[in-house]
Amino acid sequence: MSKIMFAALAALTASATLAHAASEPAPAAKAQPSLGGPLIKGVCLLSEDVVLQVAKVSVSANRRLQQLKDQAQAEVNAARAPIDVDFKALQADAARGPSADIDKRKATIQARYQTVQDMTDQRNREIEATRVKALGRISAELQPVVAAIYKAKGCGLLFNRSAVLGGNLGGDITDDVVKGMDARITSFAFDRENLPPPAAR
Repeated sequence: MSKIMFAALAALTASATLAHAASEPAPAAKAQPSLGGPLIKGVCLLSEDVVLQVAKVSVSANRRLQQLKDQAQAEVNAARAPIDVDFKALQADAARGPSADIDKRKATIQARYQTVQDMTDQRNREIEATRVKALGRISAELQPVVAAIYKAKGCGLLFNRSAVLGGNLGGDITDDVVKGMDARITSFAFDRENLPPPAAR
């Protein structure tokens, strides 16, 4: 078997790793600089990014998502390990000279690696669906908290804090919203979503 064939098999198995970007929490948005000036009555500011990162329910959900990702990665690794062993044996046999069954074994191993890659892709989709569902639950819990604080603070307008270039930031309700969320909910249980495999092409 050529080095190119072995390289293709190695690339296939190396790619069987769960994606990280989807479930990583975004960095907290920094407060905009205060330029002073009068406090504008009724204008309030909120950083949802900060709330969705530092509220206790968000921290708990992120921790659970990482657990689910680790479990899925362990499943992928367990499925891949015996194939790696067979692949190394195939490389050793091929190095000793041509053999009639080398190509057949190569095709079989390649098919097994593809199965693991399909599993990896499926688990990535399921983890992402789980993340979206958990975020939806947190967002649903967030809305009444924001509404209550908006009313209590006498807000007439609510702006995204990250869009503010500067000014008097006395109308920032982010900390109050975080406290309100912590009082409302600190965690909830969820498991990895179970999605049907994609339709065969």
